[in-house]
Amino acid sequence: MKNQSSISIEKPWVVALLAVVFFVPYLGNVHLFDWDEINFAESAREMLATGNYLRVQIDYQPFWEKPPLFIWIQALSMKVFGVNEFAARFPNAVVGIITLLTFYFVGKRLIDARFGFLWALAYLGSVTPHLYFKSGIIDPLFNYFMFLSVLYLIAPLKKESQSSALRFFLAGIFAGLAVWTKGPVGVGVPTLTLGAFWLIRYFQHRKSKVNPSDRIFSLKNILIYGLTGGVLTAGWMLAIIWESGWATFVAFLEYLYRLGATSEADHGQPFYYHFVVVLIGCFPISVLGLPYVSRIFTPLLQKLGKARQEDVTTSEKLSAFTLMMLCLFWVVMIVFSIVTTKIVHYSSMTYFPLSFLAALWLYRWLKNEITWPRWMTILLLIIGFILSLVLTAVPLIGMYSAAVTPYIDDVFVVANLQAPVEWAGHEWLFGVLYFGTIVLSTILWKSRKLLAVRTLFFATALLLFVYGAVVVPKIEGYTQRTVIDFYQSKQGQDVYVWPIGFKSYAQFFYFKKPTGVRLEASNEDWLLNGPVDKPTFLISRLDRAEQFRNHPNLELLKEENGFVFFRRKPDYEKISESLKK
Repeated sequence: MKNQSSISIEKPWVVALLAVVFFVPYLGNVHLFDWDEINFAESAREMLATGNYLRVQIDYQPFWEKPPLFIWIQALSMKVFGVNEFAARFPNAVVGIITLLTFYFVGKRLIDARFGFLWALAYLGSVTPHLYFKSGIIDPLFNYFMFLSVLYLIAPLKKESQSSALRFFLAGIFAGLAVWTKGPVGVGVPTLTLGAFWLIRYFQHRKSKVNPSDRIFSLKNILIYGLTGGVLTAGWMLAIIWESGWATFVAFLEYLYRLGATSEADHGQPFYYHFVVVLIGCFPISVLGLPYVSRIFTPLLQKLGKARQEDVTTSEKLSAFTLMMLCLFWVVMIVFSIVTTKIVHYSSMTYFPLSFLAALWLYRWLKNEITWPRWMTILLLIIGFILSLVLTAVPLIGMYSAAVTPYIDDVFVVANLQAPVEWAGHEWLFGVLYFGTIVLSTILWKSRKLLAVRTLFFATALLLFVYGAVVVPKIEGYTQRTVIDFYQSKQGQDVYVWPIGFKSYAQFFYFKKPTGVRLEASNEDWLLNGPVDKPTFLISRLDRAEQFRNHPNLELLKEENGFVFFRRKPDYEKISESLKK
């Protein structure tokens, strides 16, 4: 491997620099996206507006679906950078820098600096793992805490590491922090992973006198982990009850039940949903990690005579870590495939073990320990082609919207495409160039292995960087900019602004709804038919606006790019005067 790279870039400062360069620029280049990004940023804004940091709020009412830790960090960022998009996304950019450095140092302890760098680069150069660190959603921090919990549950990475009791204590702390970030799943995933790991190790070593699992899973360690994680989890639940009452806590439990048993908020998807999302979204590590992801089935295949015995790793330390990553991957995939509500974020925890398994496979291939299968080249080209086709098609659809809209059977989308978005005309080339780079990488596999790997990952990271800076703001110009500009135009005015016929959080953050507004002003029926005491502006989507067009209390202001803007009539002042009589 050494003779293929004359300059060693496998240093921690290089990892940090790459993370800063790719994750921080253009964070505030585009509005926050509805719902999740705006939802969390609005909760942070309302913390600052009310000075109440104990309660997570939306519309100045308790929002019990999410714990406060990430909202606190966003609020702190807004204290420093102001209430804006950059401040809302900056915490995840920092989490991204820390995450890549963690991969580097853990990989260095497991094998060497080259593997650590490869692991960090694999994560940086894969699509959805990269994009999450440029977003304002909770999951990057949530996943990082769960990963640390799993990390400390495994045998020490080197002999002089902490005692097993301290490691299990830290595992419980990080599981508890994950709970304070997104909820009880934060302790559930590490615990299930630990259980799966123990079960597999037990059956692997049940015939030997010394079972390595016995050293790890003493009753004392399990109690330490359980008590630490349990106390932090209970602390968050007690905080909900203390701040917002028992009824709010019961409502939260009902919400968890709905997530598992129903299609909450119309997020029902087939059982294979997360497999498709990870395979396409995590390109290219989803392909490069496949040989090791499937290793969990090797014992079964061996019994069936379909697989030969082959050691994945050469040391007990690495073997345990690899098995734990396999358990983590499959626990997440199985659990969230069973859960009825399916959202892309739910399987994002798999990005951590998948990047490790992909990096491990590449590391061994670079050392000529394993051979490159032909099916992997074919799969890389197929998925790379699909991604490139989408990246190429999106700008072309925008540029030639008039030619495309006759074939779109959705009036809202057709109207969105009427938005005046200016294209330079070369944006479609990004997708074409990306596919050309993928093809080049597959050509280089045989002669310049390391160069091929770095070309593929750096090309993906660079593509996401450029696409995020140039194309994503134009896409946002079609989907939501019209309505967000309207909300911003009403900032500071003594008016009511509210969406009707669809759910949104944008009116809170971009109108900067003040405190002290009467509760009825969040009720669609009251805003339509009640005695409003201020000018009232109501916004609907084109595909849901028909029911409001002939409403006796509304007058049409304008239709623009898929949104219909109404105003209450008669004049609100007449209503106010009639109420005084």
